[in-house]
Amino acid sequence: MPAQESQDEEQARVPMSAQEIEAATVGAAPRLDGQVTLRAYDPRWAEAFAREAAAIRDVLGGVRHEIEHAGSTSVPGLVAKPVVDMVLTLPEPGDEAAYVPALEGIGFRLAIREPEWFEHRVLRKQDLGSGADSANLHVFPSGCPEVTRMLSFRDRLRAHPDDRELYARTKRQLAARTWAYTQNYADAKSDVVAEILERAARGS
Repeated sequence: MPAQESQDEEQARVPMSAQEIEAATVGAAPRLDGQVTLRAYDPRWAEAFAREAAAIRDVLGGVRHEIEHAGSTSVPGLVAKPVVDMVLTLPEPGDEAAYVPALEGIGFRLAIREPEWFEHRVLRKQDLGSGADSANLHVFPSGCPEVTRMLSFRDRLRAHPDDRELYARTKRQLAARTWAYTQNYADAKSDVVAEILERAARGS
């Protein structure tokens, strides 16, 4: 197996333990200890993304980057938590001084640091308004295979109603359960995500 493929496999996301969630969180890890609240699709989520993306582009003008809307709020017709997931790619996410202070200036705060998993960082912004409670800004290196996976999943759900409904049904079933952390709920969706991505890879 090529070295890059082997590295990608080693870094593939697996369900996180409570200790891993706490270790990755900057500060105290917020507990859910309850069910996940889902809302019907709201077109204002796309507007919130566009607004925040424009602000990010402005403050990162001197840094080579790309930004995409991902996650359930990026798929018209799909139920979702009212949290806008955004994906930012940069040359070196580990160089936090190159981008974190600028993003803090527009209300984002560093919340998660996972250097062992594609140098992943998450910055969060609260009180977005316009139908969205908050935003998660996922930061990965340019050319990261995890970003390709996230966007492929988004595009598959946008284009295939059957897979979109399967995912929505799974989300509703899991959201009705009680979870210690929101990450536990996200991890529980891994099997159906893998199933849908496999169909996308086959082109079926």
